[in-house]
Amino acid sequence: MTVASFGKGENDMVIENKQTTVAYRCPSCGSGVMSVVDVFRLSADMLKLKCDCGNSEMVLVRSKEAGEGPAKIRFTVPCMLCPNPHSYTVSSNLLFNKDLFVLPCPYADINIAMMGDIDRVKAELSRTELELIDMLEKSGIDSFDALHSDAFLTDPQVLEIVTYMIKELDAEGKIYCRCPEGVEGDYEVELTKEGLKISCKGCGASKIISTASLIEAHEFLNADSLTLE
Repeated sequence: MTVASFGKGENDMVIENKQTTVAYRCPSCGSGVMSVVDVFRLSADMLKLKCDCGNSEMVLVRSKEAGEGPAKIRFTVPCMLCPNPHSYTVSSNLLFNKDLFVLPCPYADINIAMMGDIDRVKAELSRTELELIDMLEKSGIDSFDALHSDAFLTDPQVLEIVTYMIKELDAEGKIYCRCPEGVEGDYEVELTKEGLKISCKGCGASKIISTASLIEAHEFLNADSLTLE
């Protein structure tokens, strides 16, 4: 922590310059992009964290809303899986006081931005890189660029509908697999070229839910159960 002092004498004003590390992964080249941010830099209207490849940037905007309480920071984060960036609003308390705070893609279980202690942020960048590589290999994709090709991407609205429905069916106990009666399935969801693949870690049963169109997504929304094969 850096302390900046202004003026001289016993009535000197001392301002605490809190710092944190913020990072995201470039959806174009796959590189981790990281920078130190402090409260003084965030006093400006906007900060941009750009990848060296020039194809992506994360934008931080400090809220100008009046009133007491901690300031709000609006993040616009590029996503490895979606065609458009996602927006989040984060309290400055979370931004500067957490050892690690992450922002996940709202449509897939993967963190696309992280902030906090530099070592924790580096570790999370490494972890998500391995997670992405594993996802690429399972999906038969050989590059990060392919994630954003027309063959892979679907409308985020479609993903949102299907993901919501899967979570609802799971919460209601209406997902059925090959696990013995009385044994609760352990389900995971994976984004593939064909759609969202839901699998049971216990018995290996799976099913792909198409995300090719809103029509198909709305049809799935009317389903009262899901059976994995």
